[in-house]
Amino acid sequence: MIEGMDLRIGCFRYDTTSLLFGTATVETADTLPEIFERLIRGNEFDVAELGLTFYLRLLEEGTPFVALPIFPNRVFRHSCVFVNTHAGITGPGDLTGRTIGEFGTYGQDSGVWAKGILMDEHGFRPEANRWVIGGLERPSAPFGFIPHPHPPALDVTTAGDGKTLNDMLDTGELDALFSANVPQCVLDGSPNVARLFPDFPAREREYHRRTGIFPIMHTIVVRRELLRADPGLARRVYAEFEAAKDAAAARYRRNRRLYQVQTMVPWANALVDETLAGFGEDWWPYGISANRATLETYLRYHHEQGLSSRRWRLEEVFAPELLGT
Repeated sequence: MIEGMDLRIGCFRYDTTSLLFGTATVETADTLPEIFERLIRGNEFDVAELGLTFYLRLLEEGTPFVALPIFPNRVFRHSCVFVNTHAGITGPGDLTGRTIGEFGTYGQDSGVWAKGILMDEHGFRPEANRWVIGGLERPSAPFGFIPHPHPPALDVTTAGDGKTLNDMLDTGELDALFSANVPQCVLDGSPNVARLFPDFPAREREYHRRTGIFPIMHTIVVRRELLRADPGLARRVYAEFEAAKDAAAARYRRNRRLYQVQTMVPWANALVDETLAGFGEDWWPYGISANRATLETYLRYHHEQGLSSRRWRLEEVFAPELLGT
């Protein structure tokens, strides 16, 4: 329990948050959007994980939440662009003029990063494409609990009744899909679908070496009224999440002696060694200073893609008492 207050906390159970589930009133859900919706629409949590774009969209309108520089979900996103193998897409330059799917909203956090990297490094222009929003494996409407901004001229439609993005990609109704989750047709080995970057691990490592960026997807938010009532709460929440993250990193370092046998994944130990060499001791740093370049890049991408009316400053996004972290 976070010292001094009985808080209801909602977040996914990662290795970096698992320690919290034994020490606090922490709940999770089957999917991350469920946590987000329960926070935003259901008012169920005092502290919760929230996608950066979801938070920024609420911030645009005025939000009862304040973000802390805690980042429980980080994923490199060269791997998240999938293409239909019959669409003639052999590289980023072939994405122009295509019909592309995205889950739940135009501009998921994974999509913001993928589009931004493609724009910076390959001249990608989202406005030159048609965008289809829908459910990945089950038909669903766009998320009803957040605003859906995008540039007025952008061609954004919803998938038809009964359609899923997975099936549309597999059959060729979509040329490409930007997806945080691997679609089932890929897991099933469909010959109709492949990644835009089949060599994504090497590309992502090179990207990290060159830029220092490890893309951030989600942050932790706290109800503004609670921070007003208890000025020390932000630091205590930060400390608890950081301790849970540091415990996970320590387990990986400690388990090098045992070849990471707790996972039984072949060559896991070699992967941990390689990650230590590339990232140092702290693979998932929290705070502003260690993540400034990553956060500034995301805020730029968010604005450039028409998802925020102006480019937010870090001082406006995160709790003032933690800006020095």
